[in-house]
Amino acid sequence: MTEPLDPGTVGSGGVEPTRVAPAGIEPTDVAPVRVEPTGGEPVRLEPAHLESIRPEPVRVDAVARLRTLTAAIPGARVVEGVVPAPFADVWAVMGDLEQGFGRFQPDMRHVRVSRRDGDRVEAYARSRYGMRARFDGILRPGWCWLQSRFVIIGMAAVAEHDTTRVALTGGVRVPGRAAIVPIGTERELRLALARLHTAVGNA
Repeated sequence: MTEPLDPGTVGSGGVEPTRVAPAGIEPTDVAPVRVEPTGGEPVRLEPAHLESIRPEPVRVDAVARLRTLTAAIPGARVVEGVVPAPFADVWAVMGDLEQGFGRFQPDMRHVRVSRRDGDRVEAYARSRYGMRARFDGILRPGWCWLQSRFVIIGMAAVAEHDTTRVALTGGVRVPGRAAIVPIGTERELRLALARLHTAVGNA
């Protein structure tokens, strides 16, 4: 199969076009590239040079990921804050659904984890108003995303030196839609964040 030509060199005064490797071929599989600069000797680029200029992958932490996910949900809000405690201490409260979670989530009275499979969890919760819900989702260090038919809960945490940045989202779902009723949502999230500070300090 003929390799595609780099369009930037086509028709450049008779200079032999640079060949560009088809998608899916690693730099180590590409033959050395001969570049004809204006004046001087030709420059020979070895595969090792191509490897050195490969762009670094973008790394997204849990808090940034929660922001991105929430941005796609109509009505959802994100509240962020820094808890003056190490990540391990903060997540010991946030990630403990049965003992720690209800200590800072204003609407949760009781949570029972019924099943775990790796980082996937199933839990049953009862609110302070007596309503019950079954949640399915993901729970791993620094990340929690739980959904029921009527409620979404999202939490993220990342270490920042000897403190921890925390992000919270969630609320009551609009029936039949991936959306959240925005009324009172931010106030509840800010209350949860304030209670988290207290819960971590008392842990």
